[in-house]
Amino acid sequence: MKDILPSDVYTPLPREGQGGGALLTKTGDGAVIAIKNGVTRHPDKRMAEPVDLTIEQGEQVAIVGSNASGKSRLVDIITGRYPLLQNEVGGWHGLMRHITFRDSYGEQDGTYYYQQRWNQHDIPEDMPRVDGKPIIALSSGEMRRYQLGRALKSEPNVLIIDNPYIGLDAGTRQWLTDLLQRLTAERNLTLILVLSKTDDIPAFITHVLPVEQLRLGQKMTRDAYLASRKPLPSPALPKEEREWIINLPQKDLSTTPFYPQRGGEILRFNNVSIRYGERIILNNLSWTVGEGERWALSGRNGSGKSTLLSLVCADNPQSYACDIRLFGHRRGSGESIWEIKRHIGYVSPEMHRAYLKDIPAIDIVASGLNDSIGLYVRPRPEQREGCLRWMQVFGIRELADRTFLTLSSGEQRLCLLARAFVKDPELLILDEPLHGLDDTNRQRVREVIEAFCLRQHKTLVMVTHYEEELPPCIDHRLKLNVER
Repeated sequence: MKDILPSDVYTPLPREGQGGGALLTKTGDGAVIAIKNGVTRHPDKRMAEPVDLTIEQGEQVAIVGSNASGKSRLVDIITGRYPLLQNEVGGWHGLMRHITFRDSYGEQDGTYYYQQRWNQHDIPEDMPRVDGKPIIALSSGEMRRYQLGRALKSEPNVLIIDNPYIGLDAGTRQWLTDLLQRLTAERNLTLILVLSKTDDIPAFITHVLPVEQLRLGQKMTRDAYLASRKPLPSPALPKEEREWIINLPQKDLSTTPFYPQRGGEILRFNNVSIRYGERIILNNLSWTVGEGERWALSGRNGSGKSTLLSLVCADNPQSYACDIRLFGHRRGSGESIWEIKRHIGYVSPEMHRAYLKDIPAIDIVASGLNDSIGLYVRPRPEQREGCLRWMQVFGIRELADRTFLTLSSGEQRLCLLARAFVKDPELLILDEPLHGLDDTNRQRVREVIEAFCLRQHKTLVMVTHYEEELPPCIDHRLKLNVER
């Protein structure tokens, strides 16, 4: 493997004297990290209260909290990304690494990403490879394994990982847990895991730092924290929002171009194969989806799930060389890409990475009306009201005029989910839709999907590595196997 480390494999931290970062200063009291009355110099990056925090040698910590609670701000203080007014971060002398996983493929815009992801025959020969695959060809889960390995090669004393289990299949999650537990036992390593999904707190974690409303709560043991958790609200989706979804007016699809008659086929793959060079992604896959069916698509990391969905959405150029029928029409028979997408609502981790424009959140939602990425038009008054209503369904109406990049990752994901639903699509394709959402929002989105699929002419294909995230309406399953 060529020794190239992408700039976003970990967040490079300033050295001592430049904000208190990569080289931690020894305080003499046994603390790995010590913050006293921590207030950032940047007013917009401050917590609601000064931060007082000590992490001792031997403690392994999870930072937990709801979306937009302030978890990332706390990490920015710990890493020294935003210098403090007075005392800097102290602790034992050592090296810190922070893995964020925000964008595994560089700083280019979404157009570049899609071109590289699906046109892999154009990838330069000198691009770094993992097990023979170019980095751009790795699945989300494979990329996380790669990034973690690269970060560990520097033998850090403190390793901070944002949502380490997101996008990993069950086997890889267990592999990662076993690896991190072994590392903490064998090395002088302090782990700090930032978690939105509290079910993911592994057993080797000794202490939990709860964060809510930009306030750091009292550090407590893992057992004490788990015992203190309150049951999730049931239902998480307010009754009036559920009824609004169910009672949305039905479209008259009888005269709609490029849509089958009621009860017809929505999707058919006939012996579809996809390969990049010598690597087989999909091998003679035949699959039929009928109108009104709700499918769970599963498979290990790297099994081809995202590739399959890219074929459905016409984002993969190889789709036109395959025997694929969508809404009863053979792909490449004269339809435009917009005719394909007008009936599809779609969200995925790749799409999330592609949205890098700092524009109002409501404009991001409105872009779903025209299926645009990178080209945004202010919605008309009647469209704006529809966008606001879907933002209300997902609990983010008050964020409409906030710019996208100022939102937390979880808020961004809710915004993109509203974008997928805003045109009331007939085919809903959700690739890991609950990524980065806290426990309450995960339950809320699950209930939104369930309510939406109670309506006529609604077909669902959903990918998740967590069985409990699937809504009760799932009635069909397709599992992909990794080709060797």
